[in-house]
Amino acid sequence: MAKIICVANQKGGVGKTTTAMNLAACLGVLEKKVLLVDADPQANATSGVGFDPRNIKTGLYECLINEINPSDVLLNTESPNLDLLPAHIDLVGAELELISQPNREFMMKTVLDKISNSYDFIIIDCAPSLGIVTTNALTAAHSIIIPIQCEYFALEGLGKLLNTIKIVQSRLNKELDIEGLLLTMFDTRLRLSNQVVEEVKTHFQEMVFDTIIQRNVRLGEAPSFGETIIMHDANSKGAINYLNLAREILQKNEMTDFTQEEKMIS
Repeated sequence: MAKIICVANQKGGVGKTTTAMNLAACLGVLEKKVLLVDADPQANATSGVGFDPRNIKTGLYECLINEINPSDVLLNTESPNLDLLPAHIDLVGAELELISQPNREFMMKTVLDKISNSYDFIIIDCAPSLGIVTTNALTAAHSIIIPIQCEYFALEGLGKLLNTIKIVQSRLNKELDIEGLLLTMFDTRLRLSNQVVEEVKTHFQEMVFDTIIQRNVRLGEAPSFGETIIMHDANSKGAINYLNLAREILQKNEMTDFTQEEKMIS
C-alpha cells in the first residue's frame, strides 16, 4: 500500500506545487512507483508535468463527484515511474458539490484506496486554502509536508494550518502525521533567509527537514517547458535539492539503504 503524502499550506506562493511535482519525480527516479494527484483547480501540477489542463476531460473532479474509477483517469508522464491523476478548472465546483455529500471528508480517501496498492508513494498537491478538497486530502493522507518560504511572513498562517491538522487528527484521521516542514526559496545571499531558517528550526526542531530548497532559475523555468526539474536539468541546484529531499523521506520511512553520509548529494 502506498504512503500518501499531501503537500499543503493555505499560504500561496510557498512552493507547494513545485515541491509536489519535483518530489514525486525524484522518488520516481529513485525507483519508487509514484502517483502525483493534482488537487488544485489551478491545475499547475498537471501542466507542470506536461499536460494542458484545457485538454483534460476527466480528472480528480470526476472521480470525486461522478465516482469514475481513478484507474481510468490516470496519465503516464515522461518522468520515470510517475503517473498523474490530473485536475482541471471544474474542480472548483467540488468545494460546493461535496458539501451535501454524506461522508464528504472521505471522498478522496475512497478514490485513492482503489489504486493505492499500485504505488509506493502518492503525493497530493493541495490548493492554497483549507477548504473541503484540502480537508479531503488531509483525511486521505498518512502525512503532510508543509512548505515554508524563507521570507519575512514565513510563519504567517502556520498556526492556523497546524490547528486544522489537529482537528483532522482528532475527528477524521488519527493516522495523520507531519512528515516535515520544508524550507523553500532559500537565498544564501540574504541575511533574512538565514534568520528564517534559524527561527523555524528553533521553534520546530526535529519537525524541519534537513534539506533546504534554494532559489534556482532552472527550477523556476522548468514548468514552462512542462517538465519536472529532474527532466529539465538534472545537474541543477534545484534537482539536487529535491533529490536530497526524496532520499531524506525514503530514509525517514526506512525505505532505503542509504546511510546518513550517503543521504545528501552535494
